[in-house]
Amino acid sequence: MPLVPTTDILTAAAARGRGVGAFNVVQLEHAHAIVEGAERAGAAVVLQISENCVRYHGSLRPLAVATLAVAAAAGVPVAVHLDHVESADLVREGVDLGVGSVMFDASRLPYADNVAATRDVVLACHAAGVGVEAELGEIGGKDGAHAPWVRTDPAEAAEFAAATGVDALAVAVGSSHAMLSRDAELDLDLVRALRAAVVVPLVLHGSSGVPDADLTAAVRAGMTKVNVATRLNAVFTARVRAALATEESLVDTRKYLGPARTAVAAEVATLLGVLHALPAEMIGTPA
Repeated sequence: MPLVPTTDILTAAAARGRGVGAFNVVQLEHAHAIVEGAERAGAAVVLQISENCVRYHGSLRPLAVATLAVAAAAGVPVAVHLDHVESADLVREGVDLGVGSVMFDASRLPYADNVAATRDVVLACHAAGVGVEAELGEIGGKDGAHAPWVRTDPAEAAEFAAATGVDALAVAVGSSHAMLSRDAELDLDLVRALRAAVVVPLVLHGSSGVPDADLTAAVRAGMTKVNVATRLNAVFTARVRAALATEESLVDTRKYLGPARTAVAAEVATLLGVLHALPAEMIGTPA
């Protein structure tokens, strides 16, 4: 199945009142696992590569090319997205490589500068047929506007989306990045207010700390794209630890990365069912 533009996936999901899982790729095993889970759930999915991940690998091209290849061979619609990118050069490289969207993060800048920088990226990306997600305020970094106490103002969000022309907007409604516990409390009334005010799909960052029932409720309230990274990494790491603890002499990386990949695929399938607001017995219904 060919790669799908991220905006197509988000628009279709929003029209059906379903959420879209956007999962971070750190190594190639993640890409395979996420696609396997999406195929099991019969759901479209977004594979995300963050600027932090690019920094870890030393360059974008190797991981991006591999991720795009995995996506192109999938049996369900898959988009590839660059996440939390602050570098305009990295945006350009991603567009040249064929990503379907970028999340341009100028949220550390003053409001007017954020608008101007984001609008420039939107114009360049739209000329290449690439969608742009952005965020308002201090959502950037590992807390900022995703600290539990920060909230996005609906009127300002609507103004920002109109001024920049973005295709999706990340909003702060009570989640926080890199949470290991699932006790974040989302402001669902605010999600509904933002949905009424903002015409483009809404994005929830820091979703690993949100209980499953609240993720479903957030989608029903108007959230569309839901980013998950830490939760999958925790599942992956726990399975690797278990495999290595069982056999101290284990040195074949396939023997512990393979089970970890399988565990992540199962978690992705479960999460996609949660985001589709479907009962467990209906997981696998085509998105």
